Amino acid sequence: MSSPTTSLCHATPDDILLRGRSLPREILGRASFSELFYFQLTGRDPTAGETAVLDACLIALMEHGLTPSAVSARLTFGSAPEAMQGAVAAGLLGVGSVFVGASEACAGLLVRIAGAADGAAEARALVGALRSRGERVPGFGHPLHRSEDPRAARLLAIARDHGVAAAHTAALELLARAVAAEAGRVVVMNATGAVAAVLLDAGLPAEILRGIALVARCAGLIAHIREEQLSPAMPALWHGAEAAVPYAGPADRREP
Repeated sequence: MSSPTTSLCHATPDDILLRGRSLPREILGRASFSELFYFQLTGRDPTAGETAVLDACLIALMEHGLTPSAVSARLTFGSAPEAMQGAVAAGLLGVGSVFVGASEACAGLLVRIAGAADGAAEARALVGALRSRGERVPGFGHPLHRSEDPRAARLLAIARDHGVAAAHTAALELLARAVAAEAGRVVVMNATGAVAAVLLDAGLPAEILRGIALVARCAGLIAHIREEQLSPAMPALWHGAEAAVPYAGPADRREP
């Protein structure tokens, strides 16, 4: 068995190499963060369209308001302001199948649909299997945006405008039709569904999409922490939770 190696980075006394390129001489001042991120993930330079799509997805996923991840970060920072990394980590732990991280699961469906001989039939089968288990189809549904998630529409438009939209965007459309047929109504496609399709079409692998969401969410959480530094909301969140979930003594407790 061969010894493991890394292709990502190597430092020498007078240089730092990222995938064989000099960080100070070939990358700094020449590549954007998104371009370097793509290069580090895939080993190749992105096209202008792929960079635009990755940028757009990072922006779309960065901020979601006072969702559980942001609340967790704010509460943790209020409890331990000396450890910003702990607050960010607390928020990132909340990225999963319900908030922010559903793109990965949706991407798995899109890969299967795009690779099937009959994509429409595969989409119907996948939706039927999920619904039979009482599971939601990842990438669809939103508690606020009922007719259209404006982020999803814009992301798909950006991918099309840059010539990136391809097989996985078409698979997403087939999946949307299957979801609507199963539900008997149109179910809104949310941002995570669009992110899955356009990032796959931009050449990024399905199994890394949650990591991309984590990068985006990290930036948003740092902004929440900065606001917490300037105008703390932690006491209101804490006391609001106490008021919203009153204590029920043993005699009043009802078993589910």
